[in-house]
Amino acid sequence: MAKIKPQTIEDQQLAHQQWNRYVRARDNGHLQYVEMAKKCDAFYRGDQWDTADLSKLEAEGRPALTINTILPTVNTVLGEQSTRRADIQFKPRRGGDQDVAVVLTKLYMQIADNNKLDWVEQQVFSDGLIMDGRGYFDVRMDFSDHVEGEVRITAKDPIDILVDPDAKEYDPKTWNEVFETKWMTLDEIEELYGADKAEALRFVAENGNGFGRDSIEYEETRYGKTDTSQDYLGAAIPGKDDYRNIKALRVIERQYRKMGRADFFVDPNTGDQREVPEDWTEQKAKKFAKQYGLGIISKIKRKVRWTVTCDKIVLHDDWSPYEDFTLVPYFAYFRRGRPFGMVRNLLSPQEQLNKIASQELHIVNTTANSGWMVESGSLVGMTADDLEEHGAETGLVLEYNRGSQPPLKIQPNQIPTGLDRISQKAALNIKTISGVNDSMLGSDGAEVSGIAIQAKQNRGVIMIQVPLDNLRKTRQYLAEKVLNLVQRFYTEQRVIQITNESDPMKPREPLVVNQMTPEGRVVNDLTLGEYDVIVSTAPARDSFDEMQFAEALNLRQVGVAIPDDAIIEYSHLARKGELAKRIRMATGVEQTPEQMEANAMQAELAMQQVQLTLAKLQAEVQKLQTEAAVNIAKVQDVADVQPQIKMQELQTQIALKERELELRRELASLTNETRRSQQQTAAATRIAATVMQTSAKTQNQGTPRPIQTSNVRPMTPQ
Repeated sequence: MAKIKPQTIEDQQLAHQQWNRYVRARDNGHLQYVEMAKKCDAFYRGDQWDTADLSKLEAEGRPALTINTILPTVNTVLGEQSTRRADIQFKPRRGGDQDVAVVLTKLYMQIADNNKLDWVEQQVFSDGLIMDGRGYFDVRMDFSDHVEGEVRITAKDPIDILVDPDAKEYDPKTWNEVFETKWMTLDEIEELYGADKAEALRFVAENGNGFGRDSIEYEETRYGKTDTSQDYLGAAIPGKDDYRNIKALRVIERQYRKMGRADFFVDPNTGDQREVPEDWTEQKAKKFAKQYGLGIISKIKRKVRWTVTCDKIVLHDDWSPYEDFTLVPYFAYFRRGRPFGMVRNLLSPQEQLNKIASQELHIVNTTANSGWMVESGSLVGMTADDLEEHGAETGLVLEYNRGSQPPLKIQPNQIPTGLDRISQKAALNIKTISGVNDSMLGSDGAEVSGIAIQAKQNRGVIMIQVPLDNLRKTRQYLAEKVLNLVQRFYTEQRVIQITNESDPMKPREPLVVNQMTPEGRVVNDLTLGEYDVIVSTAPARDSFDEMQFAEALNLRQVGVAIPDDAIIEYSHLARKGELAKRIRMATGVEQTPEQMEANAMQAELAMQQVQLTLAKLQAEVQKLQTEAAVNIAKVQDVADVQPQIKMQELQTQIALKERELELRRELASLTNETRRSQQQTAAATRIAATVMQTSAKTQNQGTPRPIQTSNVRPMTPQ
């Protein structure tokens, strides 16, 4: 057993202070939020009846229907979010570099892919819509898989997060504190914080001097389930300690802002300042400042303090390694510190719809079996109880004694006028409040035109734009948080694997960041400069490929020279990468090593042939020059100067051959990119000729018919 270290007075005061801050946040809105969030989640799942009401209806034999219209309404908005994936890019601002901005964009994509960010974002977005408007990302460094750390993004349960009751704004940078609380066993606490902390908590829990039921959970080892071992404040009842075991303890993790002194590097030219890493010694900081011509100042700033306590024991207390809170919130609807979700305002119409539908069914049931009025002893062969049990069966035969009153069926109550319209109004209220119409749900009739459906869908998207716009705001905060962690912790040289943009099906390519060259220059230095975050949306990958395929076909049909391999890449064919490669090889755009070697040999032979021809012409020129010199020396006659004229003609031919040789050399040194452009130009020429021929034919035949593809739906006339 580990030795229990006594708590210092400072730790005891810190634990009490932390508990008091937690109680203040819990009692100032969090308990009400938890109750509403659980109710909204139950309604989304279809658990929409109160337990007491359900028991009462069951006892009276009344039906309790659940017509869950909240589920498709919320799922429509979730589907709209899934088609709008985040597209994050970085732009250099002050001291930034465009090449580094491109590397940051690729690095963010790699981080998002490693964390399955699309799925994490979907969880956070659904929490915001369903759990009364609140969802949370948690962004921090994780050292479990990489020695230098990697950015880890997870989704937190909003019920476990307590926000500063004094906060009024969306941005967490304006909050003073935030809590995360969860129940943990003693074994889990020992694994994370050490055996001495676990033993100290065991001592506190077993002696019954904790903070109360909300701090320590006990389980009884008796026949009954009554919890009489302690009162509400946690005081132990004498003689009851032998019947309980420690089940779980509440661990409170608090991040809060506190004033502290810090050193900063200052650029004397621009005035920019950057905080000195906390683990740097004074000598190291001064050496760095001298090397780069920086100054060092010390000042007071608001820093983030990280404190973890469990009951009266302090588990951790130190300055946070991050500049800000690790939580990034998403609020579906936000109004001056009061977030709320989509389901909250749908609770009342959903309850109304369930009750009206249940009442309608009850009236129909009572109409089918409204009861009987029977004279005592008048029935033959059956009792009144038998008639009650079988009175609603088809083909029932009743025999009664002669001279007695025949059994009389009780006249059932008529369905109240307008009851069915009330249920229709309830269903309409759900669509009106949520903004999700029939066109977005896909329940429009066949008589509605396509243009009208598209217009109604666009109008519905405007109605749900608020939660989508808040999601864009959260994406901005998330990207800024990731950028901050990258510039703060990705300081050493590391290799990241990125997707091949030319062919996503190929293996990933390595990208080196913070690479030190032999000259002492750092390539792709992520730590320097400031960058802006550009947040935009992109369709899901499947929808994006379908759009690109349809547009490529349309451009191809109007005469734009879209290569065949590009159209294959946008298609959904199996093994499309291999098929596109075969097309490029067949057209000469891409060549195998054997083909490249054969082409090089042909170019070399052609060059040798030109050189031989040139040497022959030069020999003939030299011979003619000699003859001309002899003739000029013998006779100064114009007729004898004909060899000179012929020599000039040969010199002209030599110049042409030399130019041809230069062209041959340039042709031999052409790259594959030049050959590809030539092939594309030839293909464009052929397509243009085909289009011109088709146009001429259609003009001769009459008015051309519009070209349609399988992805383009013809418009229905109004």
